[in-house]
Amino acid sequence: MTNSPTPSNPGDSASSAPQRPGVRFDPSKPHLNRPKVRPLRGMPVQGQLPNGQTVPMLGLMDARQVSDKMLVLAPAAQHILALLDGSNTLSDIVGKVGRGLTDDVLRDIVMQLDDAAFLEGPNFEALMRQTREAFDASDALPPGSTEAFADALVEAALGKDATPEQKAEQGPRRLREMMDQWMAKSLEKVDKPSLDALPKAIVAPHLDYQRGWINYAHIYGRLRVCERPARVVILGTNHFGFGTGVVGCNKGFTTPLGTSPVDEGLVNELRATLGDKLFEHRTDHEREHSIELQVPWIQHVFGQDQLGRFVPVFGALVHDPAANNGRSYDGSGVDFEPFVQALKGAIARQPGPTLIVSSADLSHVGPAFGDQKPLVGDAEDVVNFRNSVHQHDLACLKMLTDLKPNDLVASIAWQQNPTRWCSVGNLVATMMVAEPSKVDLLNYGAAMDQGGSTMVSSAAMVMM
Repeated sequence: MTNSPTPSNPGDSASSAPQRPGVRFDPSKPHLNRPKVRPLRGMPVQGQLPNGQTVPMLGLMDARQVSDKMLVLAPAAQHILALLDGSNTLSDIVGKVGRGLTDDVLRDIVMQLDDAAFLEGPNFEALMRQTREAFDASDALPPGSTEAFADALVEAALGKDATPEQKAEQGPRRLREMMDQWMAKSLEKVDKPSLDALPKAIVAPHLDYQRGWINYAHIYGRLRVCERPARVVILGTNHFGFGTGVVGCNKGFTTPLGTSPVDEGLVNELRATLGDKLFEHRTDHEREHSIELQVPWIQHVFGQDQLGRFVPVFGALVHDPAANNGRSYDGSGVDFEPFVQALKGAIARQPGPTLIVSSADLSHVGPAFGDQKPLVGDAEDVVNFRNSVHQHDLACLKMLTDLKPNDLVASIAWQQNPTRWCSVGNLVATMMVAEPSKVDLLNYGAAMDQGGSTMVSSAAMVMM
């Protein structure tokens, strides 16, 4: 939870968001008497008291991104949230927190959490049902991150008053133009700006385009003259979802450039081998960016066939095999090794060439991730810290270029992932499925935010 200045009384300025009319505490509901909070993300925000004074507040959002609401509470509410584990009654919580917390204030906070679907209970269950029904009602996932970026390009050209119609009309063209500019820029001085043949697999970032464009462009720019694949398999990272193992997607993906249909043959093969469990948490893909961000590049580089169809895709989110010896985190999801074997066999039985994309970011460091060292400045310890991250990354990437993916898993596990690599699973799965004879690192880099609180590294790689 975010560390913010804490008033002495958790009831002071308990919330800047009043209850909805008609929302009242109902003591007959068990989930309210022993509330259990769902995983939340906290962030500092500025709130305003009735007297106009601006004070630091705690903003809460759903870590699983099922609910899109944001709740603003006093920072001292952290003491309350820590006790909402389903084992404490409201009276227990009031007694343990003290500090002037009253029954009425606690009930108000609990009701607001429940109204936002932040508590385990009927409201959240109903929202999950709606999410699954909406997911299953369409053949392709709607655009998210890619549409927001295309809209931003139109706004940059036309101003903030650009209409939805202008964004829909101009967004695709401006997105294509930007990708072309990035590819030209990243490859203007390289010795070999194209590949001779379609590779077995590639590695590209899943950073937002503004920070990761150079590595997207380094790899996708080299594919423009390659054979068009029959399908593309995109292996990503599950950042927010419920799945504890590999999570498959039985949908295509829509971007501002159009819709890439799902590869039905691959889905059917994997379902026959791994069962419905592979798609149990399919809604994890609803707001997951690591798959979607690859799709416009695939659409742009490989284009459409004579019937106007983009290359079919299959997306899966792969857990970290270093965390539990490859098993799903809780033993109930799809394990790493069975998925790898099933995907390898399914691809072998499909007609035509398959391109596998590892959508991978590497180190996540900086104060925002809990590191004590700053990222900005020329002080010796700061420079040494940044260099140590780069050296660690390159040493780990060498295990891939040396064709030793198992060594990477063992190293990350033994070191307890000191720089928080987030994509070990899809990187290693890609190598094990593709079985390349050669892996080349085309480019490596790290992007830092303007404030110097985060640095995320990524790479462009090709597997032949």
